[in-house]
Amino acid sequence: MVTELLMQWGPGPGPGGHGGGPFWIFGLVWMVLIASLIVTAIYAILRRTRRPSATESARTILAERYARGELSGEEYRERLGELR
Repeated sequence: MVTELLMQWGPGPGPGGHGGGPFWIFGLVWMVLIASLIVTAIYAILRRTRRPSATESARTILAERYARGELSGEEYRERLGELR
């Protein structure tokens, strides 16, 4: 039985008359390629659907304005407190 499996999946002609040997690597490469495409598609969909909330956007804008010097520290803290 073991020898039958080795003959079937080992080097040499395999099932269906196809050549054996290291050509199984191509099947593995295709599986990895398909899996990576699926994972990339799922990541892109999830990333696109998640949008920051209005509060997160307001905090980001407020932090940018503070970093540019448009707001003093006191104004920044006051407005940030209003967002909570």
